Amino acid sequence: MISKPNNMPTHMNRRNWLKSGAMMAGGFMVAPNLQWNLTNTANQIAARLYGLPADEEARLILERPALKARLLANENPFGPSKKAKEALISEIDKGYLYGFEKSLEFAKLLADKYKLTEFGERSWGPARPTQLMLGAGSTELLLAASVAFGQNEQRILSADPTYMSLIRSGQNVGAEWDSVPLTKDYVHDLNRLSDSLTDQHSLVYICNPNNPTGTSVNPDEMRAFCKEVSKKKPIFIDEAYIDYTPDPDKYSMADLVTEGYNVIVTRTFSKMHAFAGLRIGYTLAQADVITEMSKYSNGNGNIACTSMAAAIASYLDTEYHQYAREMNQKSKEFLYKTLEDAGYEYLPSDTNFVLFPVRIESSRFAQEMMKRGVGVRSWSFDNKEWCRVSIGTMEEMEYFAEAFNQIS
Repeated sequence: MISKPNNMPTHMNRRNWLKSGAMMAGGFMVAPNLQWNLTNTANQIAARLYGLPADEEARLILERPALKARLLANENPFGPSKKAKEALISEIDKGYLYGFEKSLEFAKLLADKYKLTEFGERSWGPARPTQLMLGAGSTELLLAASVAFGQNEQRILSADPTYMSLIRSGQNVGAEWDSVPLTKDYVHDLNRLSDSLTDQHSLVYICNPNNPTGTSVNPDEMRAFCKEVSKKKPIFIDEAYIDYTPDPDKYSMADLVTEGYNVIVTRTFSKMHAFAGLRIGYTLAQADVITEMSKYSNGNGNIACTSMAAAIASYLDTEYHQYAREMNQKSKEFLYKTLEDAGYEYLPSDTNFVLFPVRIESSRFAQEMMKRGVGVRSWSFDNKEWCRVSIGTMEEMEYFAEAFNQIS
């Protein structure tokens, strides 16, 4: 259990929340008057991820070779799709416009996809689906949910380890966190989550597929869990990596929203669609939940019309979706073989990253890889040291293999 920080306000108004949310979404404070090139910026971020002190961070940045393989942020190096880039370029001349019309067009596509039937009246312009909320990537939506369900010392229940954005930002507004371990196969333990739920909890958070393990829950078991547990408390399902599962429509719980269950599903274009730098995401939930979360976000007002145009094109480009999955799988199989040939085990992944245990301290392993121009992430849990490798291009995976074989 994490206690509420000292001097933490118990309520945040919209203006203060947006200010703090912007800082939190940024992730790192950048010192003024410093001009970093892209390589040093990536190395600086990596050094901070490894928890290095400032002097060690500075030394590593100065001594570090160029980053040859950026495998630390779960980005998709195979996109954006050609059609998305063409749409973005074609919209450039309209960059002076707010994205009202494009956001409505995008919202209608999603409403049709998920069979949303509830539309709200507006003072001007066409009605919008009330069970849908757009955002500049899913981070903004996670932050909004963290305040809606975390402020005033509410309690959030999740697995551990899992993706911590919602939980950490919730703690920043006074939330307390209760966690349960994953199963022996590093999958969400739905039975234990259900047994641990109390009246004091305001939200159950599930990242599926899970980050950092890359594992996903059996969809039939997940569906049964959501139908039962959502009668007691809302369930927030972070589906950032759902497009990499064997059957995304089956693994997704989005249809439960239409069926009336108290389930919140958030999706992002940062992974499969390769929009990490273009910032598109959306949340599906019951209308009253969307209304509450909207108090802490500008929603579609934060998205550029250029990004929205590209998102529409990418969403419709099913050929690119298949291409991205195939390229991801090809590089992942190369990574699996690299690890197997060196006698390493790994967790089979339903995502665009792979987690495997290392034989030295994980932060040291990551530093040694970075010295060789390969950025990866380190983890420690379950009395083991772990490395998480994002899936890159085949050239990047070959750089990984070369560096890995030098230190394994």
